[in-house]
Amino acid sequence: MRHVAWANGCPGVSPGFRYNFEVTYAIRVRDVLSTSERRIFSRLSSPRKLQDFLESIPINFEQKGETNHSPENVLKTGEAHCFEAAVFAAAVLAYHGRKPLLMDFATAYDDEDHTVALFRESGLWGAISKTNHAVLRYRDAVYRTPRELALSYFHEYYMWDGRKSLRAFSKPFDVSRYAPEKWITTETSLDWLMDRISKSPYYAMAPEKALKKLRPASPIELRALKLTEWKKKV
Repeated sequence: MRHVAWANGCPGVSPGFRYNFEVTYAIRVRDVLSTSERRIFSRLSSPRKLQDFLESIPINFEQKGETNHSPENVLKTGEAHCFEAAVFAAAVLAYHGRKPLLMDFATAYDDEDHTVALFRESGLWGAISKTNHAVLRYRDAVYRTPRELALSYFHEYYMWDGRKSLRAFSKPFDVSRYAPEKWITTETSLDWLMDRISKSPYYAMAPEKALKKLRPASPIELRALKLTEWKKKV
């Protein structure tokens, strides 16, 4: 059960750069990777390159059952859904000495949640995101706070009938609280990580009064929702 609070701001994470911890954690990440994995992680040296890589691999449609693969298993299977891609991005960011931060979006009307990996450039926030549609994708680092970034997804998050469904976003979740081998190279499902994130603080996108006055998505927006990047294999 998520606890959602309304606030004008979001505590987020401290803007201070804990250099020693992040460099040490990056070394720990490198130590658990194979030579071929390190080669791939090294090549993905910027958020832009990381996003390009994630867009180059197919969507995981989970046709053989629900999965939450680790970054290592993403490389093995060559596909990823939004959560798996976000965790993979967080692992690569950690490898390069950045904080591995995740943000989850909670929805109404039985719509699906979405998870992104956060990054900072020159003090501003951006997001790495994988989706099969033309919406809810990468965000350049132009946002001053995690809340400001989260709000940029609000009008793109709607159901097939036009109802806007995004209701809350999680506090940035720092995955470096866990040992790299627990979430980067494990063969075990990361269901536990998804569960931990879902129990972290969530912040409402807007007051209930405002949410009652939302205009549905336009017909042209609904047509755009039919655009997909990858097709299911029959």
